[in-house]
Amino acid sequence: MSGAMVQRDWGDLETLTGFVASDGCDLLASGSRFQVTGASSGLGHSLVEVVLQRNDKVIAACRNPSALAFPTATSANFIAVICDVTSQQDILHAFAAGITKFGQVDVVFNGAGLAMSGELEAVPEDAAKALFDVNVWGALNVSKEAMRVFRDVNPVKGGRLLNVSSGIGIVGMPVCGIYAASKHALEGLTESLAMELDPSWNIKVCLSFLQNQKVPTSVGISIIAPGAFKTGIHTARTITFPAPTAYSKPELPSRWVRNWFDDESAIRGDPIAASEAFYRFTLLESPPMRWAVGKDAIAGARKKIELVKKETDAYESWSDMLELP
Repeated sequence: MSGAMVQRDWGDLETLTGFVASDGCDLLASGSRFQVTGASSGLGHSLVEVVLQRNDKVIAACRNPSALAFPTATSANFIAVICDVTSQQDILHAFAAGITKFGQVDVVFNGAGLAMSGELEAVPEDAAKALFDVNVWGALNVSKEAMRVFRDVNPVKGGRLLNVSSGIGIVGMPVCGIYAASKHALEGLTESLAMELDPSWNIKVCLSFLQNQKVPTSVGISIIAPGAFKTGIHTARTITFPAPTAYSKPELPSRWVRNWFDDESAIRGDPIAASEAFYRFTLLESPPMRWAVGKDAIAGARKKIELVKKETDAYESWSDMLELP
């Protein structure tokens, strides 16, 4: 019957997301076209370098494209476009420029983002909303335009969307509550998007997350969650708010994290090596929807999984009599 509700087995997430374990193969042909948001710094900048070295093509999107300089960039393999992801017009223009230049877009690396530190009581609402405009709404609008281009514009349907989350998108962290909330939101949006796609569109959505090593305790849509890498985001490129007086005790976890933010010497992650791993990831025939990048990210994800399982098992019996007859 039209409009009837479809019953799904929500326990079978591998079926819903289309995930099939694979060691991968060279799915993308040489000369693939990568659109990278957040290309002026951090992992986005490193990825552009790696992609150009592999003889692929890049649409580098950022707020200040005139400042971009890559030794291997030429007029044949590179175009820089202005793109503030809070502007829908900029997003549409960036994709259009890439299509005009290279004919299609094969991979979108959704890397633009803001970092913010401050206890939840310390962060003003307007600052939190501004971060969500970039990390959530900006990432979502880039994802939506990527879907349209992959499905309706590319000569052959298909593409890969890589959304960059964070280990803090899996496990919350003191002083990073607003940032963590934005990455948790991105995780949910990306998972839902991956489940909504028609397999015939040949789109793979992936989410990667990176985790701080020092935290205590198809087109494929993939969630990339990286650990801590030396990109400067933990110090110079983090918006920081002073701690309220109530949080001044040196033994509080928030004080420890603040001290860590002041010094990147403990961070061991190599952004170039990570970007090379991102590139290899795009070659997987059946990429996972979620990818933990770095040993620290893996450890954090496993601890969270173990804790959720422990608590779920402990109180499972409380749900035995909660269903209507």
